[in-house]
Amino acid sequence: MSSFKSLFGTQDMTVGRPISVLARFSVPLLIGNFAQQLYNTVDSIIVGQYIGDTALAAVGTAGPILNLLLVLFMGISTGASILSAQYFGARDRKTLSRTVGNTLLLTLISGLLMSVVGYFASPFLIGLTNPPAEVAEGAIIYLQIIFIGFLGNGSYNILSGVLRGMGDSVYPLICLIIASLMNIVLDLFFVASLRMGIAGVAWATIIAQAVSGTLCVMRILRMKNHVDINRASLRPEGRILRKLCGLGIPAGITMAIFSMASILIQGLVNSMGTAVIATNVAVMRVDGFAMMPNFTFGTAATTYIGQNIGAGKTERIRSGVKDMLKLALGVAFVLVGCIILFGRNLIGMFTQTPEVMELGRQGLLWLSFGYLCFSVTQVLQGVMRGAGDTVVPMWLSIITTVVLRMPLAYGLAAVTRSEAFPQGSPHAIFASLLIAWVMGTILSIIAYRKGFWRKHLPESMRRELEKKD
Repeated sequence: MSSFKSLFGTQDMTVGRPISVLARFSVPLLIGNFAQQLYNTVDSIIVGQYIGDTALAAVGTAGPILNLLLVLFMGISTGASILSAQYFGARDRKTLSRTVGNTLLLTLISGLLMSVVGYFASPFLIGLTNPPAEVAEGAIIYLQIIFIGFLGNGSYNILSGVLRGMGDSVYPLICLIIASLMNIVLDLFFVASLRMGIAGVAWATIIAQAVSGTLCVMRILRMKNHVDINRASLRPEGRILRKLCGLGIPAGITMAIFSMASILIQGLVNSMGTAVIATNVAVMRVDGFAMMPNFTFGTAATTYIGQNIGAGKTERIRSGVKDMLKLALGVAFVLVGCIILFGRNLIGMFTQTPEVMELGRQGLLWLSFGYLCFSVTQVLQGVMRGAGDTVVPMWLSIITTVVLRMPLAYGLAAVTRSEAFPQGSPHAIFASLLIAWVMGTILSIIAYRKGFWRKHLPESMRRELEKKD
């Protein structure tokens, strides 16, 4: 019983064997990320099986645009998570309370703002991807309903970052399990029973997200043993807001770059026809699960490094990085093996169209090796963010996504045009992504070894790390 509580409990990552505390923190986080991925995946399965490939393509078309407008939340979440980890590690209750209070304020303002902007901009944004008319109609409906409940999405994404920064990877997991189960039940009720179509899928999602967001707010308000949420902590404080923005804006730009690239790539995919759109949606849903461990270990690295920097424990940084790389690569190897063996079956969860299933299987084979590379990228960039360096990861994303991936995708599509694929082979999409991931890993290793991130450390810690190189 004690070992169970040790696994699922708040983690002080400044004490204990690094590999042990990282594993204990990562397990609930990984399960939570699995639950998060269930939102989109269950939507896609139910849409594909009960409504059809055109509706599946509509949900997939809306995805990159939704992710683009989520970057504000994710940027705030990154800044809040880093500061929370550092102040929690330093045992600075007063500054931690003000940071959390200002984060709550930003969550409310940004959530309401994005709901209004996203709702009215949905038709224009969908039009940027130039989807077939029947796909565009469903995508607009789905996106507008999602934006009605955008505050719930923002509340969970931002406040779960605060909780994880303080070492609590358990409560966000509980929230997501509850919300995911609710999402599945409501999906089946609205779509299979009430025949509400794409609108039913969207309503199920925002109701579930509202529940998870509300639960996170309630949790923070009750954490009186760590933070004081009162009128003083909720008052806007320029110093803290500048730090949140200074850390969050580069992270937000990084995510915006990914999302903009996805929208442009989605335009290329859309030009290849409904079958290729549906294939890409199915592959990306499987990809979402395959990426979960990578993002999990990246988040764990950020929290671990942030807490130990706050506590001034330099000696734990290097050993923690090595242990996290071992964990990330080990899990990635297992996942790649499963994808190679069961790729066609995984695509079959979303569609029974033979053409889509075969193209999807081939797409997953392209991406398999990339998951190994991306696991290294996420850990090293997580270390940089934990130290307070969100700028270098931003530039790495610009190089790999804008300079490499997009030109490669369009270039390879141009040279692979054929009678079967007049707008280019769908393999161009997957090959360009693989090449970008490999190059991103190489550049991340170089940036980590150069030590740009150390400039954000206190002078004494920086000198101590440099001596050991």
